[in-house]
Amino acid sequence: MDDNFYQPNKILRPIENVKYENFSLPVKNDTISGIILKPKSGKIKATVLFFHGAGGNVTTYLFMTKPLVDNNFQVVMVDFRGYGKSTGKPTHLNIVSDGQLFFNKMIQRPEIANTKIILYGASMGSQIAAHLARNNKAKIAGLVMDGSLSSFTDIAMYYKPEYKEVISKYVVSPYSAKEDVQDMEGLPKLFIHSKEDKEVPYEEGYENYSKASLPKEFLEYSGNHLEAMNGNSEKIILQIEKMLNK
Repeated sequence: MDDNFYQPNKILRPIENVKYENFSLPVKNDTISGIILKPKSGKIKATVLFFHGAGGNVTTYLFMTKPLVDNNFQVVMVDFRGYGKSTGKPTHLNIVSDGQLFFNKMIQRPEIANTKIILYGASMGSQIAAHLARNNKAKIAGLVMDGSLSSFTDIAMYYKPEYKEVISKYVVSPYSAKEDVQDMEGLPKLFIHSKEDKEVPYEEGYENYSKASLPKEFLEYSGNHLEAMNGNSEKIILQIEKMLNK
């Protein structure tokens, strides 16, 4: 069933007006790759590990991460198997195992090791971000969930309501954000969602927020899926900066 959740794109868009470095990591018989976006000047506030949605690749989501870089955040964007330059095929299970390997490797890099870490999950990427946050909460400063779905099962039922009964029985989420966020007591969390979101319903993002352990914040905006950074970047960045001071 994993094929129904992931739509990898190999076509990379130009990366303009931002300083960056490519990286790649071996994972079993494949390779995952990505980019590290670096502020042009000034002290790095923190490192954001960014996990994008089901479609596209790292270059598709630069509109979400460039405001962070412009505000002196270092941002690491990863393409899991099948996306961008990464080889192989994405599944729920290999993404979560690759995610932990990616996390372990990144926090060992000298330019990241001495910075605070924020995990940022966008749409489908919220599932891996939440799971990594739960398993590594002592090593990170906060979690951002932007346009987040509550579980793979829930989003499948949203898109195929006529098969809701079958999906609820047979599409089992190996991990789900709405469960993971409950086990993060003390870790600052920011949930971002629009009531106008047609791709991931507002109710799923708000369920994640409602079930999450403290501390937590919810930012509601007007607009389409994952458009919060377009008009609300100052609010989002302010909330992330608050995480760093906890």
